[in-house]
Amino acid sequence: MKKTAKIIFIHGASSSGKSTLARALQSQLPEPFWHVSIDHLRDSGILPLDRFRRGDFNWGEHRSAFFEGFHHSLVAYASAGNNIVLEHILEEPQWVSDLAVLFAPFDVFFVGLHCNLDELVKRETIRADRPIGSAADDYHRIHVGQRYDLELSAGRTVQEYASQVLSAWSVRRAPSIFQQLALERMSEPFLL
Repeated sequence: MKKTAKIIFIHGASSSGKSTLARALQSQLPEPFWHVSIDHLRDSGILPLDRFRRGDFNWGEHRSAFFEGFHHSLVAYASAGNNIVLEHILEEPQWVSDLAVLFAPFDVFFVGLHCNLDELVKRETIRADRPIGSAADDYHRIHVGQRYDLELSAGRTVQEYASQVLSAWSVRRAPSIFQQLALERMSEPFLL
C-alpha cells in the first residue's frame, strides 16, 4: 500500500535561500525527498530560454501554461508516492488556493522563508540570473496575507533554519495550513 506523500513547501522571495535550505533538509530528512523547483527546470534546458530572450516566442503567452503544467507535475510526483521538498514563489494570488486543492491528498507542511530586503538585493545582484528588482518585488508582496505552518525569520544560518523546519515538521499536526485552505476553497459557493 502506497504511503501518503509528504511535501515540505518552502515559499520565499527570489534569492531568499530556498534552494540552500531545501538541500540542507534533503540531506537530513529521515526518508528520501525529491528537491523540486522552477530553477531545476530552467537550468536543465527544458525551456527554450534563448528563444524567449531573443523574442522568437512571447513568454507572456506561454507563462500560464508553463506554471499550470509545473503545478500538475508536482501532483503526479506525489501521487506516485514521492516525497517532495518544494521551493516555489507564489507569484500569483490564486496559486496558493489552486495548489491547496491540488495538494489536498498529501501531507503538506508550508514554510514561509523571510529575508531582509538589503540582503535579497545583494544576493540578486551577485547571482545575476534574475531580472534586477525581482527580489524586491517579491519581498513587498508574496508574504502578504499568507498563513504558514512555520515562518522562518531573517538572520539565521541555513543549519538553524533546517533544524527549525525539521523540529516543527516532526511534531506537525493536522490539519495543516494547506489542508485548511483546501477545505475553505472547496466550501466556497460555486459561481457561474
